[in-house]
Amino acid sequence: MTLTDSPTSGARTTYGAVLGSPYVARLLGGTLIGRLPNGMAPVAILLLVTTDGGTLAFGGLLSALYGLASALSQPVKGRLMDRHGQTRVSGPAAILNSAALLALTTVGTTGSPAVAVVIVVVGGLAAPPLEAGLRALWPSVLPDPVRRHTALALDTGTQGLLYIAGPLLVAALSTAHSPALALVVTATLGLTGTAVVLTAPPSRTWRPATRGRSGTCDRLFSSGLVALFTALVGVGVAIGGMNVWSVAMAERHDMDLLAGVLPAAFSTGSFLGGLLYGYRTWPGSPTRQLLLGTGGFLLGWLPLLALPTPFPATAAVFAPGAFLTVVVARAFTITDTLAPPTRTTEAYAWLILSIGVGQATGAALAGRFADHPHALAALPAAGAILALTVLLLAHPGRPPAPCGRHRRQHA
Repeated sequence: MTLTDSPTSGARTTYGAVLGSPYVARLLGGTLIGRLPNGMAPVAILLLVTTDGGTLAFGGLLSALYGLASALSQPVKGRLMDRHGQTRVSGPAAILNSAALLALTTVGTTGSPAVAVVIVVVGGLAAPPLEAGLRALWPSVLPDPVRRHTALALDTGTQGLLYIAGPLLVAALSTAHSPALALVVTATLGLTGTAVVLTAPPSRTWRPATRGRSGTCDRLFSSGLVALFTALVGVGVAIGGMNVWSVAMAERHDMDLLAGVLPAAFSTGSFLGGLLYGYRTWPGSPTRQLLLGTGGFLLGWLPLLALPTPFPATAAVFAPGAFLTVVVARAFTITDTLAPPTRTTEAYAWLILSIGVGQATGAALAGRFADHPHALAALPAAGAILALTVLLLAHPGRPPAPCGRHRRQHA
């Protein structure tokens, strides 16, 4: 399928049929379990530091280092996976990641801060690239484009739930027992989820495409992909700005719960939007759907400019969350079409990194605007404007030449 084509408009399947397809539920469930540490580890590390008597600033530093190391290493791990397969990369990575988290509970965080920093960075660098790996498996697991469309929407829509369930689980374990136990559970879940995925036949037998004789078609960064990744930085800026805006809303209205409720509403919108989007296929090419989804994402942020009170604000963030799944799902489709077959997993990892960089940038900018409510409320819309402007100007769906002629079939 080319970027100007799409599955039959209105074609439907059921979630039961998709999840009942061989290995789909196992791969999706294992990936979600294995990625729970992404939402758990930063919170557990922060709580461990404060419980050990360390400062909140040092705990925040360690938490940020873990997330940053995990994000920045994604493309490297993706490229290694494209060269050596999933088992040889994600298996050792998961073991090293879990070992680092367990070591942190043994060594502690305040006795030797430098050692704690090294352990946290190693743990983040070793976080297994399960999300990119799963996206690489869908074409072989679900050859039918309609079912693959549904699986991708379900996969994308459930990602935000990790950052709701993960911190809640850490909070519950830390309250009932200790942050150290929360880190032990985090390490265990990471190993368990990765094992579930890697022992499934589609992952064990997956092999990267054979590298061609010429290096031309192995070039990853075409102008289309650069534009797409740049646009996704804008999407990340909106999300990162929203997270800080939520904390500011909680402080302004003296409602601590808002700091968690607003991101939860956004993630719930993403999940439900993914369910609706994946229920059927929609008219238009992937590029057109990406543009429409980004436009809806932008419009969804505009009510924040009116500085709504808590209840309208909670309802408002639901809308951009619903469009986020369309944006990310179609971004993955276009990435798969434009990336060379030998580097698809690496390309997915760059996509994930682009959003992560945007989130960090948005959070940093929002911190500067914390004392300016109107500017802070406008930041998510500004990020969405950046994303839509880049997409309209660059039209990243145009296939590159000469590699664009051999592309694979995708939803």
